[in-house]
Amino acid sequence: MVIQANEEMKKLVFSEKDAVWNKYSSRVNVEDIFVGRVASVEDYGAFIHLRFPDGLYHLTGLVHVSEVSWDLIQDIRDILNEGDEVRVKVIKIDRFLPVSFLTRIPGLCPTSQEKSRITLSIKQLEEDPLLETLEKVIPQDGSVISDSSSMSSSNSNTIEPLPGLGAIFEELLQEDGIDDVRITRQGFEKRVVSQDLQLWLSNAPPSGKKFTLLARAGRQVQEIQLSTFLDQEGIKKALQRVLERVP
Repeated sequence: MVIQANEEMKKLVFSEKDAVWNKYSSRVNVEDIFVGRVASVEDYGAFIHLRFPDGLYHLTGLVHVSEVSWDLIQDIRDILNEGDEVRVKVIKIDRFLPVSFLTRIPGLCPTSQEKSRITLSIKQLEEDPLLETLEKVIPQDGSVISDSSSMSSSNSNTIEPLPGLGAIFEELLQEDGIDDVRITRQGFEKRVVSQDLQLWLSNAPPSGKKFTLLARAGRQVQEIQLSTFLDQEGIKKALQRVLERVP
């Protein structure tokens, strides 16, 4: 592909990379799954050559370190090495005009060009381990699991909230329409997914006027029962307001 033409200097500049991108990027879509080969590994992620149906590696994408594994990763090189073969999922595609087109558009210059790129994920080919094993971590019948996971089922007075969760409970109770917030069960996952507190509304249908929240930090998971006359959308908005107030 010609990316620069200077008639006065009789000079042409070509880009094989842009030509390959134009030819093959249209064959890549979000949600596509490729077999790839690790080209290089950096602190922030790994570059993956994507293998096309003809058996050749035409394009390269990036797997950010946060998309490598559900496990907490200290060093990406503990997971991936140059030359490894991996399965990846396309999660984002940025398509921008090459320099040759930008120079023809008034008001735009080559220095304003964004790079075309493909963003990949390895972990999204697997279920989040919490969603996959929730009932193993926190069984409905209250029984104790013996495979190095542990569980307790009780009321919120005997289960210590995860760090930061107590402040969120206090703010939730200040919201109109929320009558009670309590921890009903807790368990421990086998793997650390995130050290930071994660909180979200379960997709499980409400039981009466009670909705379920899930909190996770490190290996610990807590199930929270929220009594309210709000609907699901109202609870989402209340949670958003609370999380904006709590540092």
